[in-house]
Amino acid sequence: MEIKKGSYTYEYPRPSVTTDCVIFGYDVKEGLSVLLIERGIEPYKGRWAFPGGFMRMDETTEACALRELKEETEFDVEKGYLEQLGCFSDVDRDPRGRVITIAYYALVQKGSVKGGDDARNAQWFPINEIPQLAFDHEKILRVAVKRLKERIHFQPIGFELLPEVFTMPQLQALYEAILEVHFDRRNFANKMLKLGILEETGDRPKNAARTVPIHYRFNPDKYKEMKSKGFRLEF
Repeated sequence: MEIKKGSYTYEYPRPSVTTDCVIFGYDVKEGLSVLLIERGIEPYKGRWAFPGGFMRMDETTEACALRELKEETEFDVEKGYLEQLGCFSDVDRDPRGRVITIAYYALVQKGSVKGGDDARNAQWFPINEIPQLAFDHEKILRVAVKRLKERIHFQPIGFELLPEVFTMPQLQALYEAILEVHFDRRNFANKMLKLGILEETGDRPKNAARTVPIHYRFNPDKYKEMKSKGFRLEF
């Protein structure tokens, strides 16, 4: 017997689904920032929020997140680079109705942004200068910051944000920005070097003064080896 399409669909209320993108950007001079858009329409017109919007019927949540990010900020993140942060489903989180959002996050190199679609503006904000956010985005941000801090202990998440060749102070500044702590310079360097995931580039002359920094690059093969053995970075 042929079953007509939709004949077994139950008449339950259907919530809307949105996606939101928590994009952390890093710059060696300016530190850690978050990408926000200024809403150009109600609700919360004029307030800052994460790039995001309603999911279309023919796309996945990741595709929706990538599309909305591009439309509202003109900023590209490669497919597969966003990581799902979680589902946020408080009943009254959106004044437009019953809306569930799937949040994604990423840590990227900062780039130019420009408001588009229903976003009046797009801008990077230093992590310690975040304005009041729309919807439940302050809650989402807290969860994202916590996840980022946890993840840095298990994955070398910051190395792609540095130049291919970098100094130990640059690496330390990155970890301090993410973890919001200050490390002793010598202890931090010793811990990183003992891991064996850094290798000197040899760019520093042998007889150079101590004030000339040593340059390093990340060794991904060594990291993979350590990861297979249950690597965890403790500070």
